[in-house]
Amino acid sequence: MEERIIEEGAWVNAGDVILRLSNPLLNIGILQSEADLAYQENELRNTRLTMDQEHLRLKQDMIGMQKEVVQKERRYRQYSHLFDKGFVAEEEYLRAREDYEASVGQMEVLDSRIKSDQELRQGQLKSLDENIANMKQSLLLVRQRLDNLLVKAPVAGQLGNIAAQVGQSISQGERIGQIITPELKVEVRIDEHYVEHIRPGLSAGFEREGKRYGMTVTKVYPEVQEGQFRTDLHFVSDRPENIRSGQTYHVDIQLGDPEEAVMIPRGSFYQSSGSRYVYVVDHDGSAATMRRVRLGRQNPVFYEVLEGLLPGEQVIISGYELFGDNQHLNLRK
Repeated sequence: MEERIIEEGAWVNAGDVILRLSNPLLNIGILQSEADLAYQENELRNTRLTMDQEHLRLKQDMIGMQKEVVQKERRYRQYSHLFDKGFVAEEEYLRAREDYEASVGQMEVLDSRIKSDQELRQGQLKSLDENIANMKQSLLLVRQRLDNLLVKAPVAGQLGNIAAQVGQSISQGERIGQIITPELKVEVRIDEHYVEHIRPGLSAGFEREGKRYGMTVTKVYPEVQEGQFRTDLHFVSDRPENIRSGQTYHVDIQLGDPEEAVMIPRGSFYQSSGSRYVYVVDHDGSAATMRRVRLGRQNPVFYEVLEGLLPGEQVIISGYELFGDNQHLNLRK
């Protein structure tokens, strides 16, 4: 990187130059392309000059040949008239006719050569013009790459997280910064358990400083990585004024209409029991009994109990590794 023109935190408009990069190899390539273009243009001028000279020479030859045909035709007609009256020998008459016929044939050959030369000239000039046009287009594209060394803001927003430093070598496609736009996007990572339930259009939101901000799911990414998949959400009305890129919030996504359900807190018992049973604590808290349950939906805080528990019953949610297969546990206070 050669120069940082705008610093982080500043507001930029679309098209503002943020960074200036340099590429010596690209500059050398432009100079070479310009030299090749100048050489080809000079070759075109020389070729045009040579062709024009050849064309003029052939035209002069044609003028001379036409004059020769006229002269030999006149001589042939004169000898033909004199031969009919017996004033000229037959040999001289035949020679005059042969000279005239030969000159007519030579003029036809020269005329054909001029036409062929004209077609060849037009084809060569067209090819050279096309080559030069292609070279100019190629040079234009190379110069556009030079213009791309000016990193410009694609949209209006607040400039943030510029990682590039002066003198740093930047590879093609490398991320060097971001622009935070007024249309702030919220990225949410969700457990893969919900991958079949999350779709664009679902309502979501989070609370901050006693106020709830509504959002909606706009995009669901298909890839699952480390047991989670990504979704994009956008605010449907206002958003927190001092929210910053990179902040973390707990977002609630509504998968359906609210309904009453028996729930138990999440805990390591889920892995120990395979979600098939729990230990239910007696009313006096002195013992616990194993009971089979059927769990349903879950969120980051609770499991939904479909069968096996009644509202108000208490269960042990810690790990069951030390309990073995015991049906009953005596609890000590």
